[in-house]
Amino acid sequence: MPEPQTETQMINMGPQHPATHGVLRLLLELEGEVIVGTKPIIGYLHTGFEKEMENRTYHQNIVFPARIEYLATFIEEMAYVTAVEKLLDVTPPPRAQVARVILAELSRIASHLMWLGSSAIDVNVTSGFMYCLQDREGILDILEMVSGQRMMHGYFRLGGLHQDLPEGFEARVRQFAEGLTTRLDEYDSLLTDNLIWRRRLEGVAVLTPQTALAYGCTGPILRGSGVNYDVRKAFPYGGYEQFEFDVPLGRNGDAFDRYIVRLEEMRQSRRIILQALDRLPGGPVLVDDRKVALPPRGELVRSMEAVIHQFKLVSEGLHPPVGEVYAAVESPRGEKGYYLVSDGSNRPARVRVRAATFNNLQALPAMVYRGFIADVVVAIASLDVVLGDVDR
Repeated sequence: MPEPQTETQMINMGPQHPATHGVLRLLLELEGEVIVGTKPIIGYLHTGFEKEMENRTYHQNIVFPARIEYLATFIEEMAYVTAVEKLLDVTPPPRAQVARVILAELSRIASHLMWLGSSAIDVNVTSGFMYCLQDREGILDILEMVSGQRMMHGYFRLGGLHQDLPEGFEARVRQFAEGLTTRLDEYDSLLTDNLIWRRRLEGVAVLTPQTALAYGCTGPILRGSGVNYDVRKAFPYGGYEQFEFDVPLGRNGDAFDRYIVRLEEMRQSRRIILQALDRLPGGPVLVDDRKVALPPRGELVRSMEAVIHQFKLVSEGLHPPVGEVYAAVESPRGEKGYYLVSDGSNRPARVRVRAATFNNLQALPAMVYRGFIADVVVAIASLDVVLGDVDR
């Protein structure tokens, strides 16, 4: 009797596929419906932002970070300006630091809401999507109120903020934060004990702590596997050491644990925001260093020296000392870091972005190995990929 012959089948998933959340292509090797090999193929969204940033001044580069990862734009701006400020050895005024924390945590909640809504659609729980977008719109309204833009704000500056927070900002944020608890409880009751949700997520796309660390995963992917690493706690920046918050952890490393971690992270972000609002001091929002920050408009009409500083900063930019720095922040997808090299000129000699999604995506083959092809959608959703963050 002849031996039964087995062969595998190779299929493409993406790059244009509604479940890949962008232009991601997966080459899947299947035995029936079981996955025995996965090869992520990236580069379809390559923008060359890192090289673009090496050809512009430090101030001009503020527009780029938000375009690399476009769902948590204030956190992206914070990552870049924190690195340049470290290079310049400049500390923003207290009001600017606290305002940055509030805006960063609002961005984190907005990003997680976008993830929650789109993930619900991926597993056929469609009702949650519009609820999440409705809440996210509330945050985008606040961000527009602050910067004039719903996305791509360009509001952070080297040494502080572009301008002070608008009148009514605190009341608007408090109103949103007070209502958020109820909304999160509703999401919790809608999804956590939902039979479809649990069966589609529990035990799916499991990632062990060892594998997560081996691939350099960070953020909810790593914490969902039970590893306690959050840049805000491990390497505090921007005043985060002044706030009390917990780092939610998973136990099983599956897609369900990643959902629980992100849901709890939104509660912790709200907790940080309320503390920051209580501590929001008065005072300037930009450093009083004319070689770093533009002089106030009123000073330009009475000081020739201020006019000269304005002209040099706008036309030429600033000149950081020769050196190299790495600064990282905790983005909704994990550690987002900027490595900058200065040769003393007005443009960075080298810019390297440590993108959380790039590392997290590398763990996908391990997450879906010997799983079913239908679970690939769940695995991608649980990664919360932003392909701009991968390709750069």
